[in-house]
Amino acid sequence: MSQGPPERQLVVLSADKDIEMTIRGLLTRPQALEIRPVAAEHLVHPQHDPGCRLTPEVLLRPYAGSFSHALVVMDHEGSGGETTSRTALESQIEEQLAKNGWGDRAAVVVIAPELENWVWSDSPEVDARLGWREQHVTLRSWLAQQNLWPNAEPKPVRPKEAMECVLRHVRKPRSSSIYRQLAETVGLRRCEDPAFEKLRETLRRWFPSD
Repeated sequence: MSQGPPERQLVVLSADKDIEMTIRGLLTRPQALEIRPVAAEHLVHPQHDPGCRLTPEVLLRPYAGSFSHALVVMDHEGSGGETTSRTALESQIEEQLAKNGWGDRAAVVVIAPELENWVWSDSPEVDARLGWREQHVTLRSWLAQQNLWPNAEPKPVRPKEAMECVLRHVRKPRSSSIYRQLAETVGLRRCEDPAFEKLRETLRRWFPSD
């Protein structure tokens, strides 16, 4: 009889419930991520993005002795560190964690500008999960008409505003469950966001499939 993944492999500190649900959804797809199945403990920082930037070690320190790895996922926008580059901010927070019991076992993913940047791709699952049913116009074309998705850009310039605009238009309540549904269904190869690439490569390094 095969055994499941061992417990206490990974603790994830998310800045909000939307990010938590996204990570939960992604971790249900180890084959798509090219990792082995991972058992994770999930935390949400009560001070959201600023808390993840300033005091992640406060919540994660108690886990350092019993968990193999720690992952912090947050938005760049709203963190209070917008004048610092995404990668520099990640390095600063990783250094904080290294000094508080984690060494090189922790990683930080800062999404620029925000989580919704991961939502937008040409996958038909995006239209379906956001409730888009217009027959005469595509979701992307409609967003271009609203001046939210310039034709020359691979994603909306203001991804969160674009998502909220679509949900209002289709009268679909905004819910963290939408993020989990997207994470569980949208093709991961389509996402070329640098923060997502870091997340994927970090998980592959920590939890290789072979």
